[in-house]
Amino acid sequence: MLKTAIITAAALAGVHAAATTNYTSSTDPTQITIPDIPQTKEHDPTKECTYYTSDYTIDQTQWPPIWQKATIGVNTSAEFTALYNSIDWSGAPKIQPRTLTPEGGLNMVGYDTVNDPDCWWSASQCVKPKYPNTNADIYACNEPETLGLTFDDGPNCSHNAFYDYLQEQKQKASMFYIGSNVLSWPYGALRGVKDGHHIATHTWSHQLMTTLSNQEVLAELYYSTKAVKYVTGLTPLYWRPAQGDIDDRVRWIATQLNLTAILWNIDTDDWAAGSMPGVTIDTVNQNYNNFVEMGKNGTFSKSGALILSHEINNQTMQLAVQHYPNLKAAYKHVIDVATCANITNPYAESSVTFPTFEQYLGGNSKTNSSSNAKPDAGSAAPRSVAINGPLFIAAIFAVLAFA
Repeated sequence: MLKTAIITAAALAGVHAAATTNYTSSTDPTQITIPDIPQTKEHDPTKECTYYTSDYTIDQTQWPPIWQKATIGVNTSAEFTALYNSIDWSGAPKIQPRTLTPEGGLNMVGYDTVNDPDCWWSASQCVKPKYPNTNADIYACNEPETLGLTFDDGPNCSHNAFYDYLQEQKQKASMFYIGSNVLSWPYGALRGVKDGHHIATHTWSHQLMTTLSNQEVLAELYYSTKAVKYVTGLTPLYWRPAQGDIDDRVRWIATQLNLTAILWNIDTDDWAAGSMPGVTIDTVNQNYNNFVEMGKNGTFSKSGALILSHEINNQTMQLAVQHYPNLKAAYKHVIDVATCANITNPYAESSVTFPTFEQYLGGNSKTNSSSNAKPDAGSAAPRSVAINGPLFIAAIFAVLAFA
């Protein structure tokens, strides 16, 4: 039985956003042209990850530094002050920021993990807010025997071969882009939109969100969304917290920006192979094999799976390519989250829409773009200062030791 009832517009939008934002762009997302340069065509990571100049330069005084906490340098700017003051903070949950252990993990000492009053996902994997007027998380595909394909931490500068493979397979996925990476590798972000993937945000600098102040949470969400809008012309309405670290305070702040979190219910742990104790390539391969078996044995016969994987480096992308055929064979449908959750409008703009699951079953799997879309009038940010040195930080993060 198909669960293809269309979610109402109100449900899709969640709670009405309260913040006054200043998202601008001169990009028409329906008319994207990507330059034919080695960085956009080659499959050699060294060539792909060579810094390039583009039209997407910024006034660095109006943005946080690349790969640094998003409040740095902008927390007293007129733009961010207006944003912060547009929110009625008296309605925010009275939840204090979390702390870290000496080892860098989340400190849960003294927290009631059994009752989990703050719906802290890191403590209990809670996904249904306990605080009112807060958008609930998406954590699974509604449709049975369906796999929602997602990749975090892009756009990776060396993802050409991976995106080419997805394109050859006519496979759409949900891509969770880090704001710092979008400004560092704008053509990579444009490629994601042009290929018809569902683009969502993954914060500005990949912080553990529950450890941040209200101001810092707001900035991480705001500037990542602003970066995606500036480069692609699209304003995502969905996001994913780093390591899934979210509670009702973070959800409430995201709601003020009209953002809804997308989590997962199966995790490849691909990013950790070789970098975390006890996690090897064999571990990740076994995780993938387990998820293939779950697709076959009826585990998802009543509702679907939503898989967490990454484009963080060449190893994680190669693992995804390696296991894709078996995943495709094990599940009746492998699609992006927007389609599997019947989210036809995953962006604030109506120029790019996605099919419902029923439309997808009927053979309409294409992302629809309205050619009459126009970029924001006079909205391009000042193009005076090019991003330079900090890109190397992003390049190291993207390629790591696997280039």
